[in-house]
Amino acid sequence: MASKHVDQVVADNFADDSDEESFFQDIDLLQQHGINVQDIKKLKQSGICTIRGIHMTTRKKLCLIKGISEAKMEKIKEAASKLSNSGFCTALEYNVKRQQVFHISTGSVELDKLLGGGIESQAITEVFGEFRTGKTQLSHTLCVTSQLPGAGDYSGGKVVFIDTENTFRPDRLVDIANRFNLDADAMLENVLYSRAYTSEHQFELLDCVATKLHEEPGIFKLVIVDSVMALFRVDFSGRGELADRQQKLAQLLSRLQKISEEYNVAVFITNQMTADPGAALSFQADPKKPIGGHILAHASTVRVMLRKGRGEVRIAKIYDSPNLAETEATFAIMAGGVSDAKE
Repeated sequence: MASKHVDQVVADNFADDSDEESFFQDIDLLQQHGINVQDIKKLKQSGICTIRGIHMTTRKKLCLIKGISEAKMEKIKEAASKLSNSGFCTALEYNVKRQQVFHISTGSVELDKLLGGGIESQAITEVFGEFRTGKTQLSHTLCVTSQLPGAGDYSGGKVVFIDTENTFRPDRLVDIANRFNLDADAMLENVLYSRAYTSEHQFELLDCVATKLHEEPGIFKLVIVDSVMALFRVDFSGRGELADRQQKLAQLLSRLQKISEEYNVAVFITNQMTADPGAALSFQADPKKPIGGHILAHASTVRVMLRKGRGEVRIAKIYDSPNLAETEATFAIMAGGVSDAKE
């Protein structure tokens, strides 16, 4: 038996892909159109680091940035529209752009097949289920598998992990790294971790994420939020605050979607479930539903429902997707993370 080989997964060794470098236009290009350096710095501090990021930000929000007047805002918007076309393109042109989309393996061949190759970039993949269905285990496994070279030209990359429930365990990542024969310290070095304590803090962290993705273009491949709704459940209570909660949630999800498209990263979020009192009246087989309402349902590109099977086996079902069939797959949670069920 050959001795355990060590795959160094340090950022220096990641393939330097020129396509990734040119995936976005740096906001510094605004200097060519008469926007001063101080104003560009203010935009960067607000998490707007690319020309596309300006197109993704409303005029109202730009004016809220300290030091950006309405006249400056119009000048910035005009300069951005000169640098990149935010209008229409043909479906063929868009199809060529979509070639840059990559998939990150989940560690299970069956689950990857269900997801059309894995967790897709430029999209939000949401998994929901009761406790003990494997949501956090899947998050931990993805921290490791995203660093491995995969199908197509996928070279592997770093991960951002936003933890809202204090369930992140580095020693769990070490167990999973051992399964793939990776150097544990090098693997842990490539996971950027933050603990969010309030829904506001969770939103602020996304500005930090955007800055980090801009500083290291093409290096980060995955953003994980585990779980997306936990803090909103705590910070907003009762029907009186429901509208406000949903609006804040919509803004958070919109920011996540924009980050995924702006920097070509995959976004993976976990979600909780709640009992549905009205389900019994409509004779539904399963009286539970994911929380977050229609806002979260429409924001997620792919929704996957997880449920318990026998022993370590878990069942995943496509709940909603623009291009995947509503089928099921089984996987297992082992010492080395998520893998195929033995049955």
